[in-house]
Amino acid sequence: MRIKKGDRVQVLSGKHRGKEGTVMRVNPTAGKVIVEGANMAKRHTKPRGQTMQGGIIDKDMPLPASAVAIVCSSCKEPTRIGIRYDEQGRKIRICKKCGADL
Repeated sequence: MRIKKGDRVQVLSGKHRGKEGTVMRVNPTAGKVIVEGANMAKRHTKPRGQTMQGGIIDKDMPLPASAVAIVCSSCKEPTRIGIRYDEQGRKIRICKKCGADL
């Protein structure tokens, strides 16, 4: 999975299409990402113990990783991710549209 925590992404499909946000959590085994502000759900929770308060809580739900595209910092557009190798042999993610490092 080429999307990492902290990346700025745009949602490509679903009812939240077009929304931008940062990736808060990545689950590579399930192929899901949690994007801040996208795919919110209302959860009715029961109070647990003396300190926990019950009520209706907004919760960020996971999206498929294929439903988001990373937003390039230089060209400011959603793009695909390419890979190039530096002199030490490390992988560096690049923008497919402009070729800049991500």
